[in-house]
Amino acid sequence: MTTFRSGFTLWSMVRTARELTGHAKVHERIDAVLDIMSGRHGTAYGKGRRLVDALEDVAQEALLHADLGFARRFQHFAGYARGDLFLDVLEMHYDEEARRRSEEFMRRMTAMGAERAVTALDVLCRDRPDATAADARDLFRGVARATGHLGIGTGEGGVKLSTKDVRYLQEYGHMELVLRNLPRPASPEAARMMSDVLADIDAGMLAQLLELKARRAGLEALRSAVEDPDSSESALHACLKNQEWIFGGAYVTELARRQYTPDTILDIPLLRGDGSLHVVELKRAHIKDLVIRRSGHLMLGAPAHHAVSQAQNYLRVMDENRPGILAEHGVDTRRASATVVIGHPRYVSGSVTPQEIAETLRTYNTHAARIEVITYGTLLESAERMLALSSARRDSASSEPGEETAA
Repeated sequence: MTTFRSGFTLWSMVRTARELTGHAKVHERIDAVLDIMSGRHGTAYGKGRRLVDALEDVAQEALLHADLGFARRFQHFAGYARGDLFLDVLEMHYDEEARRRSEEFMRRMTAMGAERAVTALDVLCRDRPDATAADARDLFRGVARATGHLGIGTGEGGVKLSTKDVRYLQEYGHMELVLRNLPRPASPEAARMMSDVLADIDAGMLAQLLELKARRAGLEALRSAVEDPDSSESALHACLKNQEWIFGGAYVTELARRQYTPDTILDIPLLRGDGSLHVVELKRAHIKDLVIRRSGHLMLGAPAHHAVSQAQNYLRVMDENRPGILAEHGVDTRRASATVVIGHPRYVSGSVTPQEIAETLRTYNTHAARIEVITYGTLLESAERMLALSSARRDSASSEPGEETAA
């Protein structure tokens, strides 16, 4: 069941965001959100599906103006209103004061952890002068395991704390309970060491590394889902949500809105660089008759033809409703294209090799104008190559001119 959210903080963030864009159409969409949140529609701060749709419309309008950061902001707002994100996430991204408090909290926790770590090592060396690095690792592993069994309890002295405050107290309390018996001298050396580490961080390089790490994690999650024969279409869809990079560099982003006509809900709507729509239709990976052999010839089986027919119907509906969709949502659906992702060679029966499956699909796709059929195997291999290329570019960019390579 969907748990819709809204409130004063979201309303304040939407109002603040309005001042960050100069596009009139985006302003109109934001004004529609603020109208819903005004309380005139019977629900406090407009909580519900209507608010989620209005926030997604702002995100989509921003995409059409190539303002990806602004679009992502309202996609996050919609995720919170839909119940997918917690308020803490929004505050960390879009509330300067909340972010400042959180950063201060993390700095204090880092300083406390570094200080206590050095103190713990001092105690270890005092009690065991012959201690090794392995002994130190065992010590900290024991501390880490112990934290899982600790808590601050339920007694609150009659004071009702918010969930956020309880979580903060638990984080502080866990560290205090684990280390309360250790001596507490200050450690200027640890502070200087931490300062030096932070000063050497290249923010741009760090962002690239984090992005690559996130993409690898997303790709591994998709691979695990594909390799599970019981994975449903919804499970595969969850792995591919907001992972438009997997489908190649031709797509700007995944659109926030999935429904453009009353009877059509798209799996993954992607926006091309020219503002046109590309539809991704997802089917299961575990399909035995993806490719079949008839009279000595290989051809697509019934599940693939059914999926292609479904994509054809989507494109036909988009063509027929193009003027209304363009006027209402700003997306050009005339002559939209589609990709059907279905099956994987590991599940195909009948002694059909992966190469034969690839050749059969290649033959089929050369005779199709607007719809391409690929397997999850092809999708994963293509994404792996893109990741490898991105890693190579990053490594090349990080090498300084004149840097020598060790023989």
